[in-house]
Amino acid sequence: MLKLQLSGVTKNYGNLEVLSPTDLEVRQGEFVTLLGPSGSGKTTLLKMIAGITDVTKGRIVISGNDVTRVPARHRDLAMVFQNYALVPHMTVFENIAFPLKVRKMSAPDIRKKVNTALATVRLDAFANRKPSELSGGQQQRVAIARALVYDPSLVLMDEPLGALDKRLRDQLQEEISRLHRQLDITVVYVTHDQQEAMSMSDRIVLMNNGRIEQVAAPEDLYRNPETEFAAEFLGESNFLPGTADTDGTRGVIRLASGETVVVPRSSSVQPRSAVKVMVRPERLSLNAVDGPLDNGLNTATGSIVERTFLGGVVRHLIELSDGTVVRSVTSSEMPKDELAPGNKTRISWRPDDSIVFRTKTSH
Repeated sequence: MLKLQLSGVTKNYGNLEVLSPTDLEVRQGEFVTLLGPSGSGKTTLLKMIAGITDVTKGRIVISGNDVTRVPARHRDLAMVFQNYALVPHMTVFENIAFPLKVRKMSAPDIRKKVNTALATVRLDAFANRKPSELSGGQQQRVAIARALVYDPSLVLMDEPLGALDKRLRDQLQEEISRLHRQLDITVVYVTHDQQEAMSMSDRIVLMNNGRIEQVAAPEDLYRNPETEFAAEFLGESNFLPGTADTDGTRGVIRLASGETVVVPRSSSVQPRSAVKVMVRPERLSLNAVDGPLDNGLNTATGSIVERTFLGGVVRHLIELSDGTVVRSVTSSEMPKDELAPGNKTRISWRPDDSIVFRTKTSH
């Protein structure tokens, strides 16, 4: 069942188009994240869904009802903000009860629903406290409880964890994910934080320059980015410049560093076109330059210029002969002396771990 449907939703400010025509469907119980850098259009889109910002063109349908021109208060949705928006002179109980009072619910029903909401977010013991007596994480849980207490059709969250430190962010991510599973709520969530999006979402809507770049499940988006922007924005990426070649049966790329590598046959590249081969750092292996070769792997040779210990893993920077610097992430248990800065090394990776993008200057 579709909970939210956007059809050609567009936003203009005068002659400036800040959101290109956008189509999106969100199913009941789905957790969908709008992810992108500042200025990508994600918050503008969320505000149009909420009814805070007018739609220039297009339709917004929630639970089968066209709400494009319906005021925010009549859209049967809740919104959680980064700044909590709690009323300082009200207790936790009173803050959560407020939307129920606005809906003129009876006092016994309010008490029952608020107590249930407090238990859901594990704040039973804090009902009589004021917001100033709570930590940032507790205040955000109150804001979430207030959003959920009247059983809205759709919950919108606008960077709700942005003001918290990393430890609290991690805790609240787990809390929001638990509530999503437990209550089967439909969530549209906005963030610029890749880790938040990857850990919490059923699907990610990656946005850039006022348009949707790609929509996919987190793992699929990471492993199969459709554009260079998607590859760069989600996780770390290495881009090896080269020229497309062919041997009739395989995709072959001649790297600027001199090596020839094989890429998946499905890669859409034309012979002699300028391309970039993308490989994730964790897909690269480092080997001794005089070690045995595996003919099934792509390889390139370079010099280690930096080694950074990161606990369970080590990040190496390797400069290839054409000056391209690539990153690798390997186990910290690998021999340290062989992979010290200044040493030569051979990087290798499976052809299937390559994704090819045409460079912007190709014709």
